[in-house]
Amino acid sequence: MGKYDIIIAGSGLGGLECAAILSKEGYNVCVLEKNVLFGGCLQTYIRKGHQFDTGIHYIGSLDEGQIMNQYFKYFGIMDKLNIKRLDTDSFDTIFYKDKIYNYAVGHDHFADTLAQSFPHERENLKTYTSILKDVSRLIDVDNLKKGNIAQNGMKYFYTSATQMIADTVKDETLRSVLAATSMLYGGIKNSSTFYHHAMTNNSYIESPYRFVDGTMQIAERLIDVIRANGGTVLNNKEVTRLIVTDNQVTAAEVNNEEIFEADHFISNIHPKRTLEILEKSRYIKNAYISRINALPNSFGVFTTYLVMKPDSQPYINSNYYVHGTDNVWYNDDSSRDKINNALLCFQCNSNSDYTDIISVLTPMYMSELKEWENTTVGKRGDDYIAFKKAYSNKVLEFLKGKGFDFSGKIESIYSTTPLSYRDYTGTPYGSAYGIVKDCKFPELGFISTKTKLKNLYFTGQNMNVHGALGVTLTSMFTCADFVGQEYLAKKVGNA
Repeated sequence: MGKYDIIIAGSGLGGLECAAILSKEGYNVCVLEKNVLFGGCLQTYIRKGHQFDTGIHYIGSLDEGQIMNQYFKYFGIMDKLNIKRLDTDSFDTIFYKDKIYNYAVGHDHFADTLAQSFPHERENLKTYTSILKDVSRLIDVDNLKKGNIAQNGMKYFYTSATQMIADTVKDETLRSVLAATSMLYGGIKNSSTFYHHAMTNNSYIESPYRFVDGTMQIAERLIDVIRANGGTVLNNKEVTRLIVTDNQVTAAEVNNEEIFEADHFISNIHPKRTLEILEKSRYIKNAYISRINALPNSFGVFTTYLVMKPDSQPYINSNYYVHGTDNVWYNDDSSRDKINNALLCFQCNSNSDYTDIISVLTPMYMSELKEWENTTVGKRGDDYIAFKKAYSNKVLEFLKGKGFDFSGKIESIYSTTPLSYRDYTGTPYGSAYGIVKDCKFPELGFISTKTKLKNLYFTGQNMNVHGALGVTLTSMFTCADFVGQEYLAKKVGNA
């Protein structure tokens, strides 16, 4: 197959961004993807003419001068994306204790809007948004222009999101409202870091956008960039073994038969899975492998896709977070087998004022699917199909009880479970958000982009922060090992 400068395993956002950056810098890169479709959680799959988004349902900080806009501008894809800005006055709507609260775009507008329901907390809300901005400045465009990808924000990793919110606002209901979107970062009460909470929520408060006609367009545009720079992107190519000689990887075995050689290797596969396909080396200690294997992974997601009858459901330019109890966090011990939290996203079509797909996301742990843990895609049996149907019906009953009655509007229903995440993305336990970062011991969850093998690197959501923003930051750190952080940061910052 010839020899490449860099082979990248996995075509999720992190893998494609690394390939785009390094191909722009003159490296001969090759991306190997095990599935038919590229993009990891960016994938959009089609059933009976309908397309379904799988992972990223909306994205933030895409206005001019904001951080994701700057990155996408550097990649050369910003002006090629078909996006729609969500409603300024209510990009997220929180349903909590039978009342409605809106998240508004812009820090002052966000605080003023919630202050309408909590006038006694107006100043505290402004303090809260000020802290969010402080965290966001750690990674802003000004930092890039100075040659820094990110400033040190460890104090926010050591700070509990739950505790910081409680310290900032006094009203118990408002505390829950501010934590109500915790599903966005795999939020766990008293464990999740304020860094994750702040980076995620600030990004959407700055400018929330939905992708028109699917998120797959990000992957497609990045692939266009890679190929235009002479790079190679291949599907149906699963890396089944990383061949090691002494202290470096010399080749990737693909589909248990082909051999691809390169000078360097980047794995966008979960570190646990990467170590499973890596040949043994005295440079990778058993203690390191045990540590990676022992790291807890976040919960997964059960997604119910409601295919709506033509022109039956007007498109809604907001997201709905629906909570059935006063606990807006999803915790393993208290929430298993129950539906108490759901996120509704309305897919946006370029040719209609109506939506044809409503995605309903509910948290789920792999242990709830133990009966089918040893099965593969398409071979899980009738009991699994029956389980998904029954669970989707439970989701609909939960929504109906909260005032969302889609009776008579639904044409068909599809669903996916954490098993789908596990099998399509190679994520252990079907985790939707990767390795858990616990504010009590955050350093345990940090994994360096460099490994003890001199030419093997990691990238993806498990290193730093998940989501489009976190993955992009990690891609920068991974690529900085090749071209230098100051050089790369300034190049992106001045794009």
